[in-house]
Amino acid sequence: MLPTIPTESNSYEECKITSDWLKAHTDVRPVLAIVCGSGLGGLAKTIKDPVILKYQDIPNFPQSTVHGHAGQLVFGTLQGKQCVCMQGRFHLYEGYPVQKITLPIRVFKLMGVQTVILTNAAGGLNPGYRVGDVMVIRDHINMPGMAGNNPLAGLNDERFGVRFPCMSDAYDRKLREMAHEVGEELGFSDFLKEGVYVVLGGPSFETIAECRMLHSMGADAVGMSTGHEVIVARHCGMRCFALSLISNQSVMDYTSKEKANHEEVLETGKERAAQMEQLPGRVVRPAPRVQWQVNIPTQSLSCVRNRSLSRI
Repeated sequence: MLPTIPTESNSYEECKITSDWLKAHTDVRPVLAIVCGSGLGGLAKTIKDPVILKYQDIPNFPQSTVHGHAGQLVFGTLQGKQCVCMQGRFHLYEGYPVQKITLPIRVFKLMGVQTVILTNAAGGLNPGYRVGDVMVIRDHINMPGMAGNNPLAGLNDERFGVRFPCMSDAYDRKLREMAHEVGEELGFSDFLKEGVYVVLGGPSFETIAECRMLHSMGADAVGMSTGHEVIVARHCGMRCFALSLISNQSVMDYTSKEKANHEEVLETGKERAAQMEQLPGRVVRPAPRVQWQVNIPTQSLSCVRNRSLSRI
């Protein structure tokens, strides 16, 4: 039997209907989108002049079903940039097709978004990580995608992007470098890390054997989101930057009595949120204008006047 090709759940027409509806309900034209992970919705409080729209009122939008995800879009400005913030994302384990999960990213593209910042809560696989550390995502391993569940599967619409997008630069290098500079300024160097995130389908947490395997593959943290959204954002030509809050240490020892749970994830988010919320705005803040003063000798100016300028 041939696989079913998804054509409607993320179509250009469907996304445009949603984009047009949002434009009709807010004057904000975002260039920046922020996607908040479990327990990290407080980022929206840093947005000025907020306009809040509930997911349940937005045509074609999925609904958040996970505790810790408010289920609303917040439009406004962050560091002088017009932005939209998702307080609550969608997951494979909620039963949505991966194309539906990533629909908001395509909608944001049609609204004019150029950069996407994503946050998530993740389990630490790297033994050097501690609960409360924040990991700048350098790269990801998409386990559902390796099994064929990729958000770009099916018919490709060239209005969004090319059929075979490159993913070797999925997470913007300049934004990652800026995050470390900002982290040093804010005194976050002790808990600000950089590593590889692996995404699983969930909702069950990982077995000990799975944690060991994932770490041996090169993963530093494990979660159930972000990778799908980044793939679609890059397909649409948007820059991506992502942070993982290490909310629990993954269990990799059969003698351990530790157990991962969602309540621990939310509690860790509360404790570190205030510091983590400072990073996204500072990373995308406009660069200060530099006033250049150049003294050119008068005789040099006369030479310029008498010369044809071919590079203007």
